[in-house]
Amino acid sequence: MSYSSPNKKTRTLKIGNIAAKGYLGLIYTLLYLPIIVLVVMSFNKSKIGYNWGGFSLKWYESLFNNQAMLDAFWHSIVLGLVAATVSTLIGTLTALALHRYNFRGKGLLNGLLFVLMMSPEIVLAISLLALFLLIGLQLGFVSLLLAHITFCLPFVVITVFARLSSLDERLMEAARDLGANESTMVRTVLIPVILPAVMAGWLLAFTLSLDDVVVSTFVTGPSYEILPLRIYSMVRVGLKPEVNAIGTLLLVASLVLVVISQLLLRKR
Repeated sequence: MSYSSPNKKTRTLKIGNIAAKGYLGLIYTLLYLPIIVLVVMSFNKSKIGYNWGGFSLKWYESLFNNQAMLDAFWHSIVLGLVAATVSTLIGTLTALALHRYNFRGKGLLNGLLFVLMMSPEIVLAISLLALFLLIGLQLGFVSLLLAHITFCLPFVVITVFARLSSLDERLMEAARDLGANESTMVRTVLIPVILPAVMAGWLLAFTLSLDDVVVSTFVTGPSYEILPLRIYSMVRVGLKPEVNAIGTLLLVASLVLVVISQLLLRKR
């Protein structure tokens, strides 16, 4: 029987640690290097290629003077706010019904929610477009709103339902023992418990709405252009410096939403 020397084991562990750190470094580089390039180039004075021409805020100034871009931005904000709010209201009520009640078709409803989440966006987009054309709905804000509510809803339901599943039923029983009626229990026990998940679901829905391209491309109309589609149309004819600027602003906004979402999910 042979035994490895302590020095050999130590060398093996060091090599393993170096390899693991190198692998993680490579992964993080691939993930974040494009983002770093985007942010740096948004402050690049040069308009030609990616040659550094000095620090400048001219592309941000150009962005804020671009009325078409600003209109698309506000269209996206309004659409996201309404879609997130409606999907959160419906999704929260759906999650409560799935958690608290047994009814015929409950399993089917659960399955349909997961099917909607797992379906390719292109399939959902074509289905919604066919439905809107069938009922004669004019493509524009309303069609966009209905489409965004549709694909945001399952994510809100799952987020709130996960929180409800961890709810200690003894809290509800204690409230009943103290003489609280149904409305009092909902107001004083249930809502404070699920509120962080509801807010996190709203933020997730808003982010999904703000970021969508595939579904929106199919169901939008010429009267209501949103920011992702505006950016996509700009990139198709060549990458303009203003795209780096708007990308950086969206990145900052996304980071803020992620931080808020994580804080809400960790709140007890």
